[in-house]
Amino acid sequence: MCIISIIFRNFAVQKKNMKTTTERVFQIFKELNQIPRPSHHEERVADYLCRFAERLNLPYKRDKENCVVISKPATQGYEGAEPVVLLNHMDMVCVGMSDPLNTPIDAYIENGWMKARGTSLGADNGIGLSMALAVLESSEIKHGPLEVITTTNEEDGMSGASQLSRDFLKGRKVINLDSEDYDTITTGAAGACLQFHRIPFKRINPLTDAASPINGERSEYSININGGLGGHSGVDINKGRCSAVKLAWKILDAIRTKHDIEVASINIGEANASIASSGNIIIHMPSDAQDFLMEQVNEINEQMHKQYGDTDPNIRCTISECPPQNIVIDPEAINIMMTCLEQVPQGVIKMSESMEDTVETSNNIGRIQTEEDCIFISTHTRSFIDSDMKELSRKIADVFAENGAKSEMVMSAPAWQEDQQSAFLQLTSDTFQDVLGWRPRMVAMHFVLEAGFFVEHYPGIQIASIGPRIVEPHSTSERVELATIEDIWQVLIELLKRLADGYRVS
Repeated sequence: MCIISIIFRNFAVQKKNMKTTTERVFQIFKELNQIPRPSHHEERVADYLCRFAERLNLPYKRDKENCVVISKPATQGYEGAEPVVLLNHMDMVCVGMSDPLNTPIDAYIENGWMKARGTSLGADNGIGLSMALAVLESSEIKHGPLEVITTTNEEDGMSGASQLSRDFLKGRKVINLDSEDYDTITTGAAGACLQFHRIPFKRINPLTDAASPINGERSEYSININGGLGGHSGVDINKGRCSAVKLAWKILDAIRTKHDIEVASINIGEANASIASSGNIIIHMPSDAQDFLMEQVNEINEQMHKQYGDTDPNIRCTISECPPQNIVIDPEAINIMMTCLEQVPQGVIKMSESMEDTVETSNNIGRIQTEEDCIFISTHTRSFIDSDMKELSRKIADVFAENGAKSEMVMSAPAWQEDQQSAFLQLTSDTFQDVLGWRPRMVAMHFVLEAGFFVEHYPGIQIASIGPRIVEPHSTSERVELATIEDIWQVLIELLKRLADGYRVS
């Protein structure tokens, strides 16, 4: 049975009164999940959106970053209403995919949740985008003039939003459907700074080069880290997850206290915006050090179980023998990497004093990889205080610079905060109350949204961010609760109607 049929059968049991347009949300999501869409490679999704608009005879614009805005005239009789913008992004964090450019997503239903087999699901932000496209397609939903904008590279630099031209949008009331907290209207988000750091190295032949630290016979080992929960480097940063980056540093540090080693390659972490859940390091050691290596790994696994047994119980390190490597990294570059990783913070830096149980400032080391002539390291710094974010980012760059490495500022997104007492947010809250029977929280979240760029580019803009319940985004455990999709859909179409009906929202 196809996945859409399974979705319909299971969801019908929970929501017998589901409307056809809601079913269309799932159909569109299935179509999107057949189109690989990692950050920086959204051309095929942009093509899909343009064809979608052409099929409906709707005007659209596509910019040089492949951002697409589709316009839809107001429902008859609502032409004088204020324009409304539906905001989403088209890229996703592709975790668990060996070939993300050619890997469609295999989704399935389990106990009221949609999940993916072995990969991230793409509900962030595919579900919100599917809702927006279903609104464009529907002839039954009442609304004023609509603009559906879909940006690119939201997950890895926000270059799409940051490069938007000032005339790309007309509307100043934005419903952002890129939210994962079903019972919440997100009214603010942390700013973020993404930096890439590169430690240059020389490649040496371990058998003939005088710089090789090992004399005598050597053995080759693959150090593997697996089983970590990983997760979003913003909203999950305070959940006690074990970063594979820190575990890798701990293992290498323990080995290097007793023995010289040669490092041939490093590949840790899945995405810049994710807590690293896995990794692999290929090393050479003296042949008589195998017992010591196994002792250290067993001891560190025991330490990890004690420290993370409740929050990240399955992360562990294993060792296996591997073929000898003809080329290794010069020892000085490895020393620099270890020094920098020791000094750069990982995790929560400060909790907010004004927002209960909310992280104010954090940093995540997302990926470490050996490239042709350097060791690549990414850091993602977040804060609700822009000055604190910039200061911490500068200090991290200084750590690398002091050790001869180069840093590149890839993205700096401003923090964003709405007035929770505004008529627009109160109307959104009232709509939840009237449709679902409960009033959502209004909170600022420790993830990064494109809203800060929209506030900078379009004076007077107001943004309310809503969405279904998505758990563990940016991981292979990502899942979305089906019942909440239906609920948010009903809130969305009612909110569009109320905005069109002439509510004075300012």
